[in-house]
Amino acid sequence: MGSLPRILPITVIDSQTPVPAEAGHHHDADDGPRSLGQPAPCSLYVQDTPISEADIAREMQYHRAMRPEQSRADAARALVVRELLRLEAERLGLADAPGVGQETSEEARIQLLIEQTLEDRVPSEDDCQRYFAQNPERFRSPDRIRVRHILLAAPADDIAGRLKARTQAEKLIGELLEQPHLFADLAARHSQCPSSSEGGELGWLQRGQTTPEFDRQVFRLRQGLAGFPVESRWGYHVVSIDALEAGTALSFEQVQPQISDYLELQVRQRDVQQFLLELRERYPVRGLEDIEAQAE
Repeated sequence: MGSLPRILPITVIDSQTPVPAEAGHHHDADDGPRSLGQPAPCSLYVQDTPISEADIAREMQYHRAMRPEQSRADAARALVVRELLRLEAERLGLADAPGVGQETSEEARIQLLIEQTLEDRVPSEDDCQRYFAQNPERFRSPDRIRVRHILLAAPADDIAGRLKARTQAEKLIGELLEQPHLFADLAARHSQCPSSSEGGELGWLQRGQTTPEFDRQVFRLRQGLAGFPVESRWGYHVVSIDALEAGTALSFEQVQPQISDYLELQVRQRDVQQFLLELRERYPVRGLEDIEAQAE
């Protein structure tokens, strides 16, 4: 049985962990001021178990979002899932299991519950073949280009420096159009990239292996010397595309293991979600819909 799917937002809260300063003030205005000794208010329950605003505030650090309301809703859902699984493990009489590494005994018990409840369902070869046939675009080797460059470096906020770098890059392009065999020599003399000692050679590149703005531009170039400087956060580049290699279709045998793993994960995630729906029928959840509505 594999490890607990990442789709499960489970985080075990250590009640001894200090509450962040902002968490102590995370309550509705209607509640009025609270003294430090007053228990945190609860509007979220799983069966009869309360989940306090302090619990949610502590959990929010693991659920970054653009808006605090969304982070709060994500944290609340995670705590509800954890409590549903804890209650079910308790109902079945599963004892705490020793954790592995940083895993707590409660997390280990939840993992044991998942393993005992859900069956492994390995996709058949026919399933994999069907997915392969329906998604041919996903199973190609990546396009590659072989690149040399000369970097004329200039900080992004140095307007004068970048203008000077661009002008110098244009001058070098003019020289190389006349004498292309000088690329390695000019790279050694002018490039401010470590590749200057290797004639500006960057080797074979695939998409995503360089900075995004450089990547986008060089993969649009034709083979040969680019007729204009390529701009990036580092400055301006004189670029030569020495070879282009289009990706090729991969065989089913090459990708079957990855397809099988992917399909197995998809089935397991659906099984987990169905299991959680069944648990919500068994252990009523109150207050989560209100928290989620505030995040919309």
